[in-house]
Amino acid sequence: MDRVQWMVAAAVLLVAGLAGWWFGGSPAPAPPLRVTSSAPDALVTVHVAGEVAAPGLVEVPPGARVADAVSAAGGLLESADATGLNLAAPVVDGQQVVVRAVGELPSDGADGAGPVHLNTASASDLERIAGVGPVLAARIVEHRETNGPFVVVEDLLDVSGIGEAKLSAMRDGVVVP
Repeated sequence: MDRVQWMVAAAVLLVAGLAGWWFGGSPAPAPPLRVTSSAPDALVTVHVAGEVAAPGLVEVPPGARVADAVSAAGGLLESADATGLNLAAPVVDGQQVVVRAVGELPSDGADGAGPVHLNTASASDLERIAGVGPVLAARIVEHRETNGPFVVVEDLLDVSGIGEAKLSAMRDGVVVP
């Protein structure tokens, strides 16, 4: 290329650059990314009972673990036996977490004292619950064996023959730690 061609090429590039700057200007900053959801971040309510500093209802974010719920209840007391807890298990809204004392044995209700433990009680033990006869007790056991353990008492609504009214009558006689 000779000198004239270089000068023409430089002039063309200069004009193109100036035109781009004049018409395009500097790019406008991108608007901030805003994430929206259809529902606000709801908290999960968990009942933490037993050997914790502040037993009662606690609220934790969705996706929280049993350890988070126990921490929200003030943490474990020195008398607590955490070996019976799965601290890594996720919690669900309405769940009860029971922290037992060292040496305290969990009751499945088979001795007739206290509520019946839904995940370990036999069909005959389940019949001790108000409004539960042999047929419904068998359905509860079958549901537990087919679908795994109950996580919250409200899971009983998935059992054929249990509606809101029946669950309300049964609620005080069962426990799902």
